[in-house]
Amino acid sequence: MAETGTETQTETQTETIAFPQNRSCPYHPPTGYPSETRGQQSVTPVRIYSGRTVWLVTGHAEARSLLVDPRLSSDREHPEFPLFAKRQAEITQRRVELIGVDDPEHNAQRRMLIPSFTVRRTAALRPQIRATVDGLLDAMVEQGPPADLVNAFALPVPSMVICALLGVPYEDHEFFEAQSRKLLRGPEASDVEAARDALDEYFRVLIERKRRDLGDGLLDELIVKQLETGAVDTEELVRLAEILLVAGHETTANMISLGTFTLLQHPEQLALLRAAGAFTGDEPGSGMPAAVEELLRFLSIADGLSRVAVEDIEVGGVTVRAGDGVLLSTSVINRDGSVYPSPDELDLGRNARNHVAFGFGIHQCLGQNLARAELEIALPALFERLPGLRLAVPAEDVPFKPGDTIQGLLELPVTW
Repeated sequence: MAETGTETQTETQTETIAFPQNRSCPYHPPTGYPSETRGQQSVTPVRIYSGRTVWLVTGHAEARSLLVDPRLSSDREHPEFPLFAKRQAEITQRRVELIGVDDPEHNAQRRMLIPSFTVRRTAALRPQIRATVDGLLDAMVEQGPPADLVNAFALPVPSMVICALLGVPYEDHEFFEAQSRKLLRGPEASDVEAARDALDEYFRVLIERKRRDLGDGLLDELIVKQLETGAVDTEELVRLAEILLVAGHETTANMISLGTFTLLQHPEQLALLRAAGAFTGDEPGSGMPAAVEELLRFLSIADGLSRVAVEDIEVGGVTVRAGDGVLLSTSVINRDGSVYPSPDELDLGRNARNHVAFGFGIHQCLGQNLARAELEIALPALFERLPGLRLAVPAEDVPFKPGDTIQGLLELPVTW
């Protein structure tokens, strides 16, 4: 018999676990989260900072079903939308373009952007990505070891690429990278709000400058085709540009650095890639695309999708009532043992393509093709150019970024 609603469910619970929780290991989900692999339910109640009880989804099948269900809303302006971090709830709420709206608004915004992120368009960017990667590796070799791989390589690769794609001056990277960190990890609401305001003003000024002197970036194209035609206003374009810039460099930078760390900590898997020829040539060698998918599954660096039910939904043996908050833990979903044998093991030869590291459904990450291209080029080029790459400090001394839903490294000291 299905349980009905989170409030009814919690009456029978002596203790409801808290969400989110920090990882004790960069590879693995928080041990306090329920998991089907441990024989627990795939949809369970959890408690967020405010004391409110919402549903946490940890099953792969249930997650994919819910992420395509129109009865779940991504609308951040919905009064019951679950903001699971205190700092999120304390800032002045506003419309969040693309990721925080539902159809038809979401579809209209996505159609503006899709042509720039197709598989074909991304393939055309691969030579530019490779040139960017090679230039950064040249600089590392010239400088000599040791190096901080985060600041010398992992962060500049996606920052340079997304700047070129959007038409944002890369010389401003220190500013927007710092504001992105505050936006995503600011400890206080005031930090998050200040970063958001700073990025708002940056893009207002940049858009106005571009209107007088157009370039050939995506932002320039949106000014001509969307802003000047009245399809969007300046503030909507500002918010779209922010999402593209922040998401376009922050998560991929974390994947490059944490992916490198993971490979160095799994030398047997690294050796298999070398033996398969994955690190030779200008294009991804044998096994590299599959390896990237497995790293995406295994690390699941962005952990925590939020939705609100707008109608009752039966899923995973419970009834999610209209108005209930729903959270989805990608890190646990991607460790579902019914989908991935030995899910807690890194297996670069497995078929992990159906992971949900990029989400699923209509809100699946718009830039996933670009992220894959950057990872498929950056990781093999790094290990090909620096075959003796290794940590310059003990693994336990590598500093990880503070945070419970976005994983990454503050620094990655390496030598070769």
